[in-house]
Amino acid sequence: MNQSTSDEIRSGAHAPQRRSGLRGHAWLTLLTVAVGVMMVALDGTIVAIANPALTQDFDASLADIQWVTNSYLLALAVFLITAGKIGDRYGHRNTFLVGAVGFAASSAAIGSADSIREVIAFRVLQGLFGALLQPAALGLLRGVFPPDKLNMAIGIWGGVIGASTAAGPIVGGLLVEHAGWESVFFINVPVGAAALVLGLLILRDVRVENAVRSFDIGGILLLSAAMFLLVWGVIKAPDWGWGEASTLAFLLGALLTGMIFTLWQTKAEEPLIPLNLFRAVSLSAGIIFMILMSFSFLGAIFFVTFYLQNIHGMSPVESGINLLPMTGMMIVGSPIAGLIIGKIGPRLPIVGGMALVTISMIGLSTLKTDSGTGTLSLWFVLMGLGLSPGMVGATEVIVGHAPLKLSGVAGGMQQAAMQVGGSLGTAVLGALMAAKVDDVLPGNWAKAGLPPLEPTQYEQVKQAIQVGAAPVTEDTPSQAIPVITQVAHDSFMAGMNLTFGVSAVIAAAAGALAMLTRRRSTSATGS
Repeated sequence: MNQSTSDEIRSGAHAPQRRSGLRGHAWLTLLTVAVGVMMVALDGTIVAIANPALTQDFDASLADIQWVTNSYLLALAVFLITAGKIGDRYGHRNTFLVGAVGFAASSAAIGSADSIREVIAFRVLQGLFGALLQPAALGLLRGVFPPDKLNMAIGIWGGVIGASTAAGPIVGGLLVEHAGWESVFFINVPVGAAALVLGLLILRDVRVENAVRSFDIGGILLLSAAMFLLVWGVIKAPDWGWGEASTLAFLLGALLTGMIFTLWQTKAEEPLIPLNLFRAVSLSAGIIFMILMSFSFLGAIFFVTFYLQNIHGMSPVESGINLLPMTGMMIVGSPIAGLIIGKIGPRLPIVGGMALVTISMIGLSTLKTDSGTGTLSLWFVLMGLGLSPGMVGATEVIVGHAPLKLSGVAGGMQQAAMQVGGSLGTAVLGALMAAKVDDVLPGNWAKAGLPPLEPTQYEQVKQAIQVGAAPVTEDTPSQAIPVITQVAHDSFMAGMNLTFGVSAVIAAAAGALAMLTRRRSTSATGS
């Protein structure tokens, strides 16, 4: 490691792996940051299992439920880069501790919410505190691990993120089934308390020597505006119409704001995203890959819980168990993927993994209302095995190809790419679902011989079918219930099959892009 590298970290960049006492112990530091990051990663998917219960309790629309996910993901993604710079300026230990306390407190507020609007508002706050945890965790690891052990630590850290993300549906199913949807958020309180106690006892402060003295407020506002305009325009497009002026205004506004943001970055004294990072082709490809992979995976999985619970009539815990083949393969596959990538580089494992994801998405696009659990398990196993090298490899590519002085920014960008991709995937595929249901529902309804619907009735029926629910009430004649249920399920399946088909195309594109990645050179770590 060269002189510029040794000057970047004020506290113990070359600290020995073992120290007297707890403070700054490398492996205990890894344990501590893993507990904190686990909360953030778990929340990215655990809420999906609670979506049907939230829909019922708050009489929420599909757009409302999408914003329960999108508000968290967007707040997390937009603030991650800034959070990395906050850690550089004020210390990664302090940043981590504030993030852990704030994340646990906002989680408790969500569990106590009285309306879907309160849930969404506190999810934004939760995302902001979650963003403080992730870059701080990576900064702390780089400060206590010697160079020859750092790759192993980053691999385990990435495995914790992958395993926590994968475990979300299982944990969520158990909690919703036995303690209600509120417990999905209350579980973060004891975990956050554990992260705080461990952090106070173990973490040693790490910060960049030449810390930033200003923040790119303009960049933060421009990026936030661009993402809001994009996702809001996509979500509302099914209601407004894709060709309507309102939709086009939001999408064009997102494009223009993004262009202004890029120009601003070339002028800002301390840019939110230094554009010279993208001179590394592998890093740029890794970021775009992470967006596409998360788009495909998180966007498609959004509808799986509705399929299992509303089409197959499973309980939350049963639906979680049916996702176990995927989650189990991700937990087992992540460390194996890290080992393989360490030996042969990231390119082939990532490409091969995305081929498996593409095949699984194509298989899931052929599901029917009566598809058996064996068929589901096959596709979920392939998806879990394919996602593992993608997640581990993309993290290695992005962080490894950034110079050390920009490691916090690179770590933030890696996580931001994942969160943005998931948010956009949920929004875009949700819009496609709504559009497809709107396209096939009138014909299916008429073919079944059901009486015509008034415009208001039609909108209510369509909203229910978009989440796989049969629009029947206590007043519905008993002989009409099975007919309406069949129409609802057929219309929902048409939409879900479309979303998986699109996800397969996105996954294939991500695999093709991974051909541009390569093993990081030793100079990359110190430049």
